[in-house]
Amino acid sequence: MASQIAKVLLSLDAEALGSLKEGVNFKKSPEDGKCYIIFKSNNYFKACKNQCKHQGGLFVKDVEDLDAMTVKCTKHNWKLNVSTMKYVNPPDSFLQDELEVEVLDDGGLQLVELSPVDPWMADPREPLELQEGEVKVTYFTHACMELQFGERRFMFDPWLKGPAFARGWWLLHEPPADALDRLCAADLIYISHMHSDHLSYPTLKVLAERRPNVPIYVGDTSRPVFWYLEQSQVKLTNIKVTPFGVWQHIDNHLRFMILMDGVHPEMDTCIIVDYKGHMILNTVDCTRPNGGRLPQNVDVLMTDFAGGASGFPMTFYGGKYNFWKAEFIKNERKKLLNYKATLVKSLQPRIYCPFAGYFVEAHPSDRYIKDTNIKNSAEHLNALINKLAPAIKTWTPQPGAVLDLGLALRDPTSSEAITHPPASAKLYKDSWEFYLYVNELNSAIKSNIFKHQSWIQFYYTWAGFQNYNLVVRVIETDDKFECITDGYDYLHAYLEVTYHEEMITSIKNRIGVMRYVVLHGCLWDDLYIGFQNRISRDPDIYHHKFWKHFQAELPLCRPDWEQFQKQVFYIDESTIPLSDTGMGNDCALSGIDSGLILDL
Repeated sequence: MASQIAKVLLSLDAEALGSLKEGVNFKKSPEDGKCYIIFKSNNYFKACKNQCKHQGGLFVKDVEDLDAMTVKCTKHNWKLNVSTMKYVNPPDSFLQDELEVEVLDDGGLQLVELSPVDPWMADPREPLELQEGEVKVTYFTHACMELQFGERRFMFDPWLKGPAFARGWWLLHEPPADALDRLCAADLIYISHMHSDHLSYPTLKVLAERRPNVPIYVGDTSRPVFWYLEQSQVKLTNIKVTPFGVWQHIDNHLRFMILMDGVHPEMDTCIIVDYKGHMILNTVDCTRPNGGRLPQNVDVLMTDFAGGASGFPMTFYGGKYNFWKAEFIKNERKKLLNYKATLVKSLQPRIYCPFAGYFVEAHPSDRYIKDTNIKNSAEHLNALINKLAPAIKTWTPQPGAVLDLGLALRDPTSSEAITHPPASAKLYKDSWEFYLYVNELNSAIKSNIFKHQSWIQFYYTWAGFQNYNLVVRVIETDDKFECITDGYDYLHAYLEVTYHEEMITSIKNRIGVMRYVVLHGCLWDDLYIGFQNRISRDPDIYHHKFWKHFQAELPLCRPDWEQFQKQVFYIDESTIPLSDTGMGNDCALSGIDSGLILDL
């Protein structure tokens, strides 16, 4: 069976994209003559094939629709609201299958479809009856689940110790006491993507010391999931990169398939596990898993639910960000909750479990983030699902709780289907070994490379981002984001531009995390998703190309600091005043002469 691929169905250049009007647009592919519908609203796009889901008829503009959101099928007058992809006539019938819309860096647009769209339909199996205790699902913490299929144990995304995203995220739940032992005894492990709340090097270090050859399966993403493995010095020897959309057979009864995310195919994946014809679907963090096309009526569905996994808007300050965050966060969480509930209702799983959202900003220096970054609760989501789709059994997991799938399928109301942790079990963490992990990060502060101001140009040259009209001011700070006398404060630009203070996006970074990221060539997710910076921008523009590069596209190998030190060995910078190195100023630029400016 061939691997699943992303197929481009239609391409528009910047001029053609600019000609799209607000509302519904019909566009025909010059290659094959097939027609597509693109809905535009304030530079937000949705798209689908021009094909009715009822009996394949073509859509035309609905002349009765004054809002330019609806199209009508020429066969039976079915109507589709393209802004929501819901059929409004007849109501509550179908959801239209969306195409992925990719806005390109050159200003163009592509419509993309995964092919095949439903690879799990290859070699379908009739479900066999499960015995009591044959299939058990045990929740450990966050996104870590243990699945027992007969004698085999399959582990998902083990984050069992240490922080994620530098020092920004910490485990909310206390893992079961034997969690690490059970990880090391697993028959196989699936790691969904490279984010450190799923790919936890502190956890995997324990695994590598005890059982380095355990099979670990990852998707064939364009940025390898384990791109940082060599630099981490974690010695794992049996990582299996798996093609998308292909069944991986473990034995006669157990198989699994890894699928890509439609929005972030370069890094995010999800998984379907099939045991004796019973399917468990884990969408993990995917924004649109498998481009939005997912199997219905699976036995167990797991998704994220919490929100709050971004630096926006928590780490932004100035202007509207001083008063606007709380209402924005409240509305975004509500939208996410409704979306997840609607998704679960549409897929109609037998059992639903919200997971992959149990983290806390526990470090005392992040109290502001903890108080501001309000998250959805699993209980509220499950209550909403129970209201919308009462036939679906919901499970709010606690550390060590076990779902017996055979019992749950036989009698969804059975109290014996879920075993809860004992009343004496510790469910929530109250200590995290902050000193151990924060000290490791702060050890980078005294690295010799930072004695030479030229590290700045060396690093940003290595980063490889260029030819973009942006000026960024980077400021090293203490834990309270206050300036420090021995921290760098510099500008770097990516085009030859005229410098004006209003053009600058300012990023204050905690010095220990920033220097660790620089020293080891880490992605800036540690800073951004980890809440380790504070960002101000005026004008308030999101520079997608810049952030995508530093969060996902930096070189796979760390900067060659040995080569850098050779270059500076004969350079004596000790006589250069602090004001010329960009160090030691008071965090207030007087024009542009008080900091170091780099044209890259």
